[in-house]
Amino acid sequence: MNSFQRTFAAAAAVLSLGIFACDQSKAELDQAKAQLQGMTAERDALKTQVNALQGQVTTLTKQLSDATASLAAAQAPKPAAEVSHTVTHHRARPAGSSSTADTETAQPPEPTPQQVEQKAAEQKMTGRSSMNN
Repeated sequence: MNSFQRTFAAAAAVLSLGIFACDQSKAELDQAKAQLQGMTAERDALKTQVNALQGQVTTLTKQLSDATASLAAAQAPKPAAEVSHTVTHHRARPAGSSSTADTETAQPPEPTPQQVEQKAAEQKMTGRSSMNN
């Protein structure tokens, strides 16, 4: 029991010194708590900003990939079937016809598949068309 009493006395001494030390450092502790609360609020605000920016990056990345795909589709070479179709679509004029009379009654040419794709991509990106069809 003698060792138990010594341990108890030592614990009591440390506890009493701790109580006196707490009174002296209470102001420092309160200051540290206030600083911690301020930094926590700042951290939370920065996390919110990061999340919003990540959402914007995701949206812009998707728009970029859509625009890249539209550009690649617009620049892709025409298949042979489409090329032969455009060649057979045009006819030679009869020898005696006047070019002025043909231009007055002729309809504007149909848009090419590339123009149609480009128009669709522009409408998707901007919500309006740049062609007058």
